[in-house]
Amino acid sequence: MKKVLVMLLAALSIFALASCGGNDEAAENDNAESTTIKVGASVTPHAEILEAAKPLLEEQGYTLEIVEFNDYVQPNLNVDSGELDANYFQHKPYMDEFNEENDTNLVAVAAIHYEPFGLYPGKTATVEELADGASIAIPNDGTNEARALLLLQQEGLITLSEDAGLSATKVDIAENPKNLDIKEIEAAQLARSLSDVDMAVINGNYAIEAGLVVGTDAIATEDADSIAAETYANVVAVKAGNEENEAIKALVEALQSDEVKQFMEETYNGAVIPMF
Repeated sequence: MKKVLVMLLAALSIFALASCGGNDEAAENDNAESTTIKVGASVTPHAEILEAAKPLLEEQGYTLEIVEFNDYVQPNLNVDSGELDANYFQHKPYMDEFNEENDTNLVAVAAIHYEPFGLYPGKTATVEELADGASIAIPNDGTNEARALLLLQQEGLITLSEDAGLSATKVDIAENPKNLDIKEIEAAQLARSLSDVDMAVINGNYAIEAGLVVGTDAIATEDADSIAAETYANVVAVKAGNEENEAIKALVEALQSDEVKQFMEETYNGAVIPMF
């Protein structure tokens, strides 16, 4: 009987040890998962900039997982749902408008860089050559449309109503001396539209993706020291309540590092301007 009891106790001990080992392993797995930062980003330049920050995060014990998107909607929905820890592709005015229209609760935790909008030639090479009724394509989403219209106003092509500001749309065009045909097109399609229009105002990231160099290919760009630079800085966005997360703080620190700043300046020829 004693022998049976000893064997039973030994078996229970082994089971207990195995259970403890399993719990330790689970804890280690949970800890490993907590050090992974999953960030959604536009392919160019955001994902590339994140790649430059990846080694810095590894030094801090974090694994950066970059999920690339070709649209401006899904990365916000995925942050709001918790599928992503953060995203990096947009400016704050777009994010605020998205929150209002989609009942999401995203907040900006840091400004990283600014991409000057450019006016690029299509069928017409210069502003002076634009004929009466010439077509100019602009982004069709609210905040970027306003930004494009302000650039056209900067170049003397149109005049907006005084109170239009950063919410300007086509209906706010007060004067259009050349009777320009302003075509609203999805931002991602603007570069492809160049062969069909006289000119297009293109977002910085999509211009880069299309191989356009803002410093040499654009007819006109926003001034780097303009209000647009501050207003339209690209930000890291998270779901409200996650601003103080240590992983998010580490992400921002890496993106605002001297190493990443140098990468931006050496890689993008003025198309990506650090905001730190």
